[in-house]
Amino acid sequence: MRTCSSSRRAGCVALAACLLAAAPAAAQAVHVGDVVRFLVTNQSVDTGEAGRDRAAAAAASDTIGRALLAAVSTLPTSASSAGFVYRFNPALGTLERTSVSFGPDVVERASTSGRGRIAIGGTWQYRSFGQLDGRDLGNSTLVTASNRFVDEAQPFDVETLELHVRSTIATGFATVGVTDRLDVGVAIPFVWLDIDGVRTDTYRGTSFTQASANSSSSGFGDIAIRGKYLLAGGGPAALAVAGEWRVPTGRPEDLLGAGSAAGRLFLVLSTEQGRVGAHGNVGFGWGGISDDVLFAGAVTFAPAARVTLAGELTGRRVGDVGHIVDITAPHPVIPGIETTRLGAETGGTSVVLAGGSVKWNVADTWLVKASVLLPATSAGLTSHATLTLGLDYALGQ
Repeated sequence: MRTCSSSRRAGCVALAACLLAAAPAAAQAVHVGDVVRFLVTNQSVDTGEAGRDRAAAAAASDTIGRALLAAVSTLPTSASSAGFVYRFNPALGTLERTSVSFGPDVVERASTSGRGRIAIGGTWQYRSFGQLDGRDLGNSTLVTASNRFVDEAQPFDVETLELHVRSTIATGFATVGVTDRLDVGVAIPFVWLDIDGVRTDTYRGTSFTQASANSSSSGFGDIAIRGKYLLAGGGPAALAVAGEWRVPTGRPEDLLGAGSAAGRLFLVLSTEQGRVGAHGNVGFGWGGISDDVLFAGAVTFAPAARVTLAGELTGRRVGDVGHIVDITAPHPVIPGIETTRLGAETGGTSVVLAGGSVKWNVADTWLVKASVLLPATSAGLTSHATLTLGLDYALGQ
């Protein structure tokens, strides 16, 4: 590795002096949202433009915070559709089950529960977020600021960020069949969120901790009020319209909620022939973090009377979350040095998850369900996997 030549010594000495003068910082943040802001803006690399550094760091921390909030506060939850679907058969004078399948787990199906039917249950969901816009968060390779001599391949002064974000969500829900065509329901999430990070500065191969922070929070997330109306069909093919209104009950400063109300409206198309079914959803959302476009699809198969398997895909195009980017420019004070800082740019983000689910009728009308969703795109904040376990029970006349 090169040492400083005589023509560079003044610049190296100035940068080293600034680096050594900066004491490592540590923080136990009051709010989870403060962790990102603290880690991204606590900087020791001397780029020669403090004002530009602050602006870029503020934009980057805001974008990361919005990505965290969008990912945590709008995690995919179980669909409102009940696993057991019943209709009154006037010829028999009793209720009869109209679907062999229990339906997909995340994707909505058009069938409604049936008048007087009630489905209650809960889910447990875990995610460990590992990447942001395709950049690894867990191995100290996310560069937040650096200085590099233009004739050297690697920077001689570089700061990197390591960030760990984990969420666990327990959601209780209920769905009621008001009529044979109309379902209404509610989903109440309780969220546990942990975040910790370390910012490391490496100068000519010597590393030290520049800043560290950690925080955790727990509380109710944004409560979802749901509704679905069967427009047509109800047999082999059906078309429904579904909606959801999210009440801002979660604390946005702790990344538990969006901070403002949000709505979703979408069409649901389903076709089921015996043991096989296909389901598609398309719609849009407004309010909350950002307006978005929603899309989802699933294929179900019931290999046995008590088991349903599904392949599922769900996605959303978020209009205003932004992306993190590298901003590179010549050092304004020291010739021959190129600076890079982490910044942000506006724009939409498409987040797609794909995976599978299983539902098992263990006894009576009890359903045990499990699903695994994997990121199908690298945009936004992505987890290694989204794991969900749940239990449903259907009752009513």
